[in-house]
Amino acid sequence: MPSPAVAWLMVLAQVPSQPSRHRVAVWRELRKAGAVPISAGSWAVPDTDAFHPFLERAAELCRRGGGTLAVLAVSPRDDASEDLIRSAYLAARLDEWSEFDAECGHYEAEIAKEIAKRKFTFGELEEEEQSLDRLRRWFQDLRRRDVLELPQSTAAAARLQTCEELLEGYAAQVYDAMRDAAPLNERDQADPGQD
Repeated sequence: MPSPAVAWLMVLAQVPSQPSRHRVAVWRELRKAGAVPISAGSWAVPDTDAFHPFLERAAELCRRGGGTLAVLAVSPRDDASEDLIRSAYLAARLDEWSEFDAECGHYEAEIAKEIAKRKFTFGELEEEEQSLDRLRRWFQDLRRRDVLELPQSTAAAARLQTCEELLEGYAAQVYDAMRDAAPLNERDQADPGQD
């Protein structure tokens, strides 16, 4: 399946080298947007509404640092030019989806480790819920940037679903363990009518 046509923006950022924190802040904002570096000081990003707020924040960061940010709508003149931008963007997205997949693997291993150790505490459950929330936010960010509609997005959605199911199973075990560990009179109040 061919990937969709994409209109591109070229972002030209110029920020004084000192203090470096301003350049780093602009760089981070552009990376968060999903922009990819094409050459020193120039970045490419798809021209869609989802990317515009990030570019506005990057422009503000440039101004604060005494620099400028120009955003130009560009149309590559030939296939080689289009391929240069698209390939850089594709490589960045593939790297991100791969990293997301690896983090899901770490999450799954962490849940398995806690189950194997029988560490069924509310504190641990809360930590795992926070980790899953971070994965969910990250997935949404990656999906927003994936204007090429890569198949890795679908695979990542399935992997995230697996993580959610693992957490549900772990949570059930935590609640069972906490109920079983509660003093008898607390259990009776928690489950009235059950003997």
